Order: sequence, then C-alpha cells, then structure tokens
Amino acid sequence: MAYPMYEVDWSVLPPEQNRRFNPAFNIATIKQVVNEAIERVRMPTPTRLRDLIRQIRAARTAAEERSVVNKECAYIRSTFREEDSVWRCRNIAKLLYIHMLGYPAHFGQLECLKLIASPRFTDKRVGYLGAMLLLDERQDVHLLITNCLKNDLNSNTQFVVGLALCTLGAIASPEMARDLASEVERLIKSPNAYIKKKAALCAFRIIRRVPDLMEMFLPATRSLLSEKNHGVLITGVTLITEMCENSPDTLNHFKKIVPNLVRILKNLILAGYSPEHDVSGISDPFLQVKILRLLRILGKNDAEASEAMNDILAQVATNTETSKNVGNTILYETVLSIMDIKSESSLRVLAINILGRFLLNNDKNIRYVALNTLLRTVHVDTSAVQRHRTTILECLKDPDVSIRRRAMELSFALMNSQNIRAMMKELLSFLERSDAEFKAHCSSAMVLAAERYAPSSKWHLDTLFRLLLKAGNYLRDDTVSSTIQIISAAPTERQAYAAMRLWTSLERSAVSGDATEKQPLVQVAAWSVGEYGDLLVSEASNAISMVDEDGFDEFTRPSEEYVIDIYQKLLWSTQLSITTKEYLLLSLAKLSTRFTTRPSQDKIRVIIDTFGSHIHIELQQRGVELSQLYRQYAHLRPALLERMPAMEAPGGETREDSDAEPDTPVDAPLQRADRPEQDALLDLIIGSEPLPNGDAEHEVPATPANNNTTTSNDILDLLSGLDLSAPSVPASAPAPVVSAVPASNLLLDGLFSSPAPTPTITQSAETTVTALERNGLRVEFAVSRGGGDSATLTMRAASTARAALTDFLFQAAVPRTFRLDMMSPSGTVLTPQGEITQVLKITNPSRTPLRLRIRVSYNIEGMPVLEQAEVNNFPPDLFH
Repeated sequence: MAYPMYEVDWSVLPPEQNRRFNPAFNIATIKQVVNEAIERVRMPTPTRLRDLIRQIRAARTAAEERSVVNKECAYIRSTFREEDSVWRCRNIAKLLYIHMLGYPAHFGQLECLKLIASPRFTDKRVGYLGAMLLLDERQDVHLLITNCLKNDLNSNTQFVVGLALCTLGAIASPEMARDLASEVERLIKSPNAYIKKKAALCAFRIIRRVPDLMEMFLPATRSLLSEKNHGVLITGVTLITEMCENSPDTLNHFKKIVPNLVRILKNLILAGYSPEHDVSGISDPFLQVKILRLLRILGKNDAEASEAMNDILAQVATNTETSKNVGNTILYETVLSIMDIKSESSLRVLAINILGRFLLNNDKNIRYVALNTLLRTVHVDTSAVQRHRTTILECLKDPDVSIRRRAMELSFALMNSQNIRAMMKELLSFLERSDAEFKAHCSSAMVLAAERYAPSSKWHLDTLFRLLLKAGNYLRDDTVSSTIQIISAAPTERQAYAAMRLWTSLERSAVSGDATEKQPLVQVAAWSVGEYGDLLVSEASNAISMVDEDGFDEFTRPSEEYVIDIYQKLLWSTQLSITTKEYLLLSLAKLSTRFTTRPSQDKIRVIIDTFGSHIHIELQQRGVELSQLYRQYAHLRPALLERMPAMEAPGGETREDSDAEPDTPVDAPLQRADRPEQDALLDLIIGSEPLPNGDAEHEVPATPANNNTTTSNDILDLLSGLDLSAPSVPASAPAPVVSAVPASNLLLDGLFSSPAPTPTITQSAETTVTALERNGLRVEFAVSRGGGDSATLTMRAASTARAALTDFLFQAAVPRTFRLDMMSPSGTVLTPQGEITQVLKITNPSRTPLRLRIRVSYNIEGMPVLEQAEVNNFPPDLFH
C-alpha cells in the first residue's frame, strides 16, 4: 500500500510499511530482494499456518494428529538448515502453534534469535513471541538475547521498543534484569505514553524478580500518577502497589500520595460519559479497582491515611450502579478497603449492608463472594453481620455446594448465647438434608457450639440427642464420651429422662434396621440404659415429662424381657462394629443388677455365655470374664456393676444446671471444681474451645467407688486419657507443622526442670512478659497484681503473617500449688495485624515464683501449627 508523501507522522508505521524514500535502499538491498524472489521460485512454498491448523483439526485420531505434526516438524527442521531461509517467520509461527498443542518445539530457539535480529518488524514480532514461549532461565540461549533486547530498547520505533519491553518482562532472569534495569528506568520517563506504560509493566516484573532494584524506580514511579493517560495511570498504580506490598519503607514513602489517589478516584466517579473509558456506564472500572486496592494497602493500620479516604469510599459505595457486574466489582473492592482500613463504624455498617445486598443477587458467583467476604470480616463488626442472619440461613438451602459450605461456616461464626436456639434449629434441619461431605464438619461444630452457648443443661442434652440421631456415624468419637459425661453428672430425674429418650431412639433403630448408620447413638443409648435401666422400667418413669423443644412426647414403658430382646437383636447383628457390641455387652451385664425378675436374669446370662466362644478375641474375653461373675465371683457382681459416680468434665470443668431459668444463657467462664492436692501435680486449663479432633475432650475414666484412689505423683497417671501431644490429623490431611516442640511432645515436659531463658521482660507502666515470638506470631502477658496471693494475666496474641490464623487455641498449665482460671478468649480467628485477648486469673497461696507452660495451636492456609514455650521470668515480687 502506497502512502502519500505529505504524511507527517511516519514513525508510527512498522518499518516495512514505510515507503518513503530511504537512503539505505541501495544496490545491496536490491540484490537481497532479487535473491529472495529467486529463492521463492526455486524452493517449494511451505504450508501456511491456517492450512496446518485445518489439517490438524481434520485428524480423526490422536495417531493421525501426531503424524501430521511430526511430518510438519521434519519439514521445519530441514528448512532451518538453510542459512537464509525466507520462510523462517512462517515456520516459527507454525512451530509455536505446535508448541501450544503440547508437542516438543524447543529446537526452534536459535531460529527465534535470528528473527529477533532481523530488521523487519513482522520477523521481530514472531521472534519475540517465540522467545517468550520457548525460552526460560535454564536455557543457554537465554543469555544470547540480552544484547538484542538492549538494542531494541533504544530503537526509534515505539512498536519495537514495546516488543522488547514485553519480552523482558516475561523472561527476565535476575542477571538480565540487573543489566537492563537502567534502560527500563529511562523509558519510564519517556514522553511517549505507549512506551511509558509498557516500561512500567516491565518494571513491575523486574521488581518481582529482583526486589533489590526497587529503589531505582522510586523517583520515576511517583511521576506516573500525574499523567492523564489512563493506561499509564493503571500501570503506575500497579507498580506502586507491588512496591508497597513488598517493602514497609516504600509503603511509608507512598502514603503521601493518598490525596492524589483520592483526587483521581473522585474525578472518575464524577466524570461524565467518556466513550474511550466507559464500560457499562461506569468510567474506567479497571482503574477504579486498582486505586481502591492501593488505598486499602496504604490505609491499613494508619488512622491519618484512613481518615483521608473515608469520604471517597463512602461516595463510591453510594454512587456506584449495581445493576451490572462492573458496578458489583467496584463495590466489592470498596467493601474490602473499608473493612481493612481504620474506617468509621457507620462506613463498616454500609459495607456489610452492601454484602447483604449481594446475598440477594441471582448470580451465584456474587452470592459466594459475599459469603466469603462476610466470613473474613465477621470478627470486625459481628452485630452488623447479625442483621443479615436470616438471609445467610436461607443460603443453606442453595443448590450450589460451595455457597452452602460458606453459609454453614458463616452461621457458626454468628452463633452466640442469644441466638443459639434459633440457629441450632436451622442447622439441625440443614444437617438432616445435607450431603455426606458436610455432616462430619457440621456435626462437630454443632457439638462445640452447644457446649459453649447452651442456655440450659436440658437443652444441651436434647440437642446432643438430636445430633446423635441425625448425624449418625459422622459424629466425632469424643462426642460419645462427652455426652456420657453430661448424663452422668445430671440429676437423677434428668438421667431417667435421658435413658427414656435414648431407649426410644435405640428401639426405633433396632426395629427399622438402621442402627448400623447410627452407631454413636447406639453406644450412648447402651451406656445410659445399662446405668439407669431400673429407672427406665419402673412405674415412676410414667410421671417424667418427655416434652422437648420439638414436642417429643412419645414413650411407652418397656418390659424387662422386651429390653433384653432388643439387646439380643443388636448383639446378633453382623453390621455393628466391635466397639458398639462392647458397649452393648457391658450394658447388658449391668442390666442383670438393674432388672429384678428371674427370667430376665437367666436370659441375660445365656446371652453373655454365648460370647465366651466369639470369634473376636476382645468380645470373647469380655464374655468369659462376665460369665465368671455368675459363677465363681457371683458375690462381687452387684458391687462391680453398680452405678458409676458422676464423671468429671475434661479439665475439671462443671456446668451448673440452669433449668430453673431456661432463658438465662450459661455463657460465663466455666469454673473448675476444687480437687485435693494429692490428686494432682498441676492444673491443666483448657480454653473455651477444645483442641481439633477432640484432643482436649478425651474423658478421664472415673474410678469405681470401691477402689482405692492412687495418689501417685506420676504425671502420666494424672493425665491418663488426655492426649497432650500434637493434634492428630486425618490421613488425608497434610502433616502438622510443629515448631520448637521437644521429642516427648508433652505440654508439661520440663515444667519442673531448671528455668529456660526464653521469654523477655519489658518494664513499662504495666509489666509485659513476651512468652512466645515465632513465625510471625507474638504472645505476650500483661501482668496485673491483684494483691496478696492473686494476680491477673491478660494474654495478647498478635500476628504479622499475611494470612489469617484460624482455630486459634491458647492453653496453659501451672504447678499444683497454683490455681488457674481462664476466661473465654475474644475470638478464634487471628487476622494479620489483629489481636486476640484472654484473661487468666491465678491464685498462689504459697506465694512461690510463678512458672507457666503454654501451648498455642492454629491453622494457617489449611496447615495445622503447634507452638510451645515455658514462661518463668515473671516479676519475682508478683505475689508480695
């Protein structure tokens, strides 16, 4: 195509299209053109790229496709042997397509370098594309391209410079970045907006590869925000964001530009229609999103910067159109910025209301994003999120599995002592109809929530019974032991109520044949019926009210023979596990001392005798031993099988019965019952939530009344049944990361050994003891003297990690001469730059120096972590 001679701006055209008179167009160039024409005539024309694509797509089988590709690769190799092939550009283009299909194409690397060195723009374009796809730092050819890049970065044609900048950003090694960083920094100052934005993006990639080069680009970067070209503004904001995320010093340097960013964002909001930047009626949403993200980084933990951007964030939140996805994108970034900076409370409420509107959107992706964001921000303003509880519970019925999962997690985060009844009712309905993948996590979380927020012990028991019925085998194993403990510690009337409720469920499961799917229920029911079978069959059971929150009022007092028949049916079942049958067999033996009729006694004895020859050795041993209680040791049977005493909760915790005032929440810190000193070496306090997988909930078996209590000082005897090692992880989960844990892995190891100089003390207005500082986690104690033999420690945990620490659990242990009471923690999710506090009250009658053993467990990015330390540098005059 010929161009008129009066055209002014020829530099924007590729070199081969510039037909203006060129002095370099001499006799040598004419000879080259003639030789190329002769070669085209002499050599056959290679297949065009479009024809190759048609042939490959026409292949019916993978073998036919490989045949086409191999044939073309062989031809391309042969043409590469020609020194001056005029078809090199076409062959490299075909080779790149073959590479995209997954076939080896790295034999064309040197040919890409030859195309890059070509003076023709079309050759350079394909050559640089080939270099970006086929070259990396591991290739020796990679070093040969540096000189070509430097030459093209100094080209007079902006398109050639742009190609070189794109390639440098894509394949730069640290050495190449250091060699060419000065060239990129010079191009950032170029008056050409096209080159300037390419250079800024290239600098962004160079800083990621070599962070040490960041200071070189600082002066040129700040000037990018004064540009009017939106492309330069976007690249400039992107470059500044990368710098701020990687360097605290650079972050402080760029906090001065907050007013500039606010001004640019305000102009975008108030700007009229601009066809060049308009997207669905919004002016340049891409630039708005970039600026909002940078404001979020600059305003985090900075009250002054946050104050400067509060007004503009409110304007964006109220003036952005929500009918299109573009507006929702901007609102989402605005919400994240509001929740991350030190914004006003009214602004946070506005942000959460925006997420509430997202929950009503028909687009499932927007609903998922809203739930995910609410889950991350619920700890910032829980009361504002509570207003949308109804909408969140509706999301539990969503057909999308991801939305249901996030809604379930958010529902548990919103639970408290005021809404526990309504929330638990909705979650029980969700549990009943949910998929198998939800049942385990949902039921475990419900058990913990019921234990923490139960308004009364009766409600707690009813909820556990419904969970046993609806969750089936998906319940955690420790739920069985904790439920048994609660029943054993209840009043006699409540024990009879539990036996009657559980008997009804056990009977229905045995008759319907679904006991196999509800084995935790069978185990708890077997224990309860075995302990309180006399209350179950007595006439006094008719006077006990069976009404619960679901209106349950169906109970028929069974006969002794019918109870034994149900037991026999379950014991003869081939589907029940051995553990469940052990519960049933021992329960049946206990019923021999609860039932009074002779036929019942004989029938129980016959059933037990049959297990003396059972194929499973454990059941056989139990059958033989229990049979001996009818023969040689018959005089010991009533005493050995008498009712067990009330079991003590893990850690010595007890919950008072509050049935007299069912509406009064029991959410106060749990107090431990006093125990004699000779029964314990130390008090182990477990926090408000148990360890993952129930490590802190294993029950210490109660000692029968007729046995002597051992007063050994052996620590393993003291903590029998309580696993103090690292939390167990399922086989499919990644191995836990345990930091600085001794080989014995016990929380209490070394507590009575020589002091360890790990913590440091900082003297200030209130004494602060640093207990643990590891992997970005810092745990401190603020020590307050209570006078006399008491003191109060306020644990403060802070994190500088980039991800939130979830399931945060703090534990502490003291020697036996101390008494330790732990209040509930302020939360279980520790966000970056956030804080969790927990109050510890210590009583020290002996007024000896305080020594403390702590353990902290949490999850970060799905990986469980355990930290452990000993704190013994408290002020020596703490209790004086």
